[in-house]
Amino acid sequence: MSDRIRDVYIVDAVRTPVGKYGGALASVRPDDLAAHVLRALVDRSPALDPARIDDVVYGNANGAGEENRDVARMAVLLAGLPVSVPGATVNRLCASGMEAVVQAYRAVALGDASVVVAGGVESMSRAPWVLPKTERAYPAAHQQLYSTTLGWRMTNPAMPPRWTVSLGEGAELIADRHGITREQQDAFALASHEKAARAWKDGVYDAEAVPVPGAGLARDECIRDTTTAEALAALKPAFRTEGGTVTAGNSSPLNDGAAALLLCDEEGLRETGREPLARVRASAVTGIEPDLYGLGPVEAVRRALAKAGRSWADLTHFELNEAFAAQALGCLAEWPDLDPGIVNQRGGAIAIGHPLGCSGARLTGSLAHQLAAAGSGTGLAALCIGVGQGQALVLER
Repeated sequence: MSDRIRDVYIVDAVRTPVGKYGGALASVRPDDLAAHVLRALVDRSPALDPARIDDVVYGNANGAGEENRDVARMAVLLAGLPVSVPGATVNRLCASGMEAVVQAYRAVALGDASVVVAGGVESMSRAPWVLPKTERAYPAAHQQLYSTTLGWRMTNPAMPPRWTVSLGEGAELIADRHGITREQQDAFALASHEKAARAWKDGVYDAEAVPVPGAGLARDECIRDTTTAEALAALKPAFRTEGGTVTAGNSSPLNDGAAALLLCDEEGLRETGREPLARVRASAVTGIEPDLYGLGPVEAVRRALAKAGRSWADLTHFELNEAFAAQALGCLAEWPDLDPGIVNQRGGAIAIGHPLGCSGARLTGSLAHQLAAAGSGTGLAALCIGVGQGQALVLER
């Protein structure tokens, strides 16, 4: 181990276009999605010998389906990398992809590694149903299957009921707390679609998007170019029948996708022969009441800024995962010094999608590309996390 903390650079970042549930990527296994972005990332740095990669760390929130055998290691093998390259899979639910980046960052910063790939993958379309084992052998009665696509299942009865509300109800609780109206949520959702559609049209995602061969998906599948405020207002509440404000239109959808980033120290950077996109500055993770999970980023962002020695005024770019419009607006309400104009300038998860284990890596990679395009600046990426956590990461250029 080095006797000093090393600078850690994000050299490159790629992602698939995000597919909708049952859509263009539904026929692609998650381990194949993970292998695709890994192979694409390595191919974009031809001067780097793949055998020099010290580790591959992927985030994945499910782990119950085709990705169950350590999807990071499966990606290494399926991508044709040398078998000497190891792989580990981590799970911090919605922030799993960012957790992978943070673990890679720490390994490089401490000198345990010089070159690491970090990323994330999720196929919510292919998430299986699971059948738990029974308490007694040879049951005669029917048994219950559980979907592993999203949310609580097989919940421990020791958990207080208020902690195990649905994710959508958690968004409603935040709307209640901050007085966030249906109209505000719909306006936020509409802006997400407009910004994402414009970003793809202007080609700003070309630097990071690596379409999956044979899928026929050239851009994020859930973006609705033609949606209107009137169309969003016509949707019925999805979680509360009386007085509800959270709808399918102002929530992130269910999705499939993968992302990967190349992180290096100075020695590894020289071997790539490339100019880095950005440098990792600091990270933070915090906990909160599970039913208020959507406000998890609030304190995580404050702590990450403090660790980086930066203020709100220093930020030029901010990527906040949009699990729900109410959740994102609730966070923004608690950051009065943040300029909302720098948040999700290329659209957010309501339009782009939220493939759980992928999203943290997607946000981090997109932020790095934005900083590179700007030439300088300080950026922050953050996500809320089911069961009550938040995570944030500060990058600089």
